[in-house]
Amino acid sequence: MKQKDEKMKEVIRELAAEYFSRESNRTSLITITGVDLRTRNSRATILFTVMPENQEVAALDFMTRQLSDFREYVSNHARMMRVPFFDIALDRGEKNRQRIEEIDRSVRG
Repeated sequence: MKQKDEKMKEVIRELAAEYFSRESNRTSLITITGVDLRTRNSRATILFTVMPENQEVAALDFMTRQLSDFREYVSNHARMMRVPFFDIALDRGEKNRQRIEEIDRSVRG
């Protein structure tokens, strides 16, 4: 992947972390874990995890409702020629990694 794309992903990740931290009601901890760019950077999927896990559906609903405001926030806070349209997805890879660590700890005692 190009260095420009990596920088764009990092800027979006940082802005998403700031925005959703500020806008959330703090009933759960939302962590932005990454950004996937596609379709020549016209679409971006923001990946996240939530603690506690039973708040995942509520967090997904909240973040989905905020996407148009978040796009405007990115437009105002980042120097991008074209701001992508955003999607939200739970970071299953990160959840699986955490589960593997949990199993490893229990096996090692």
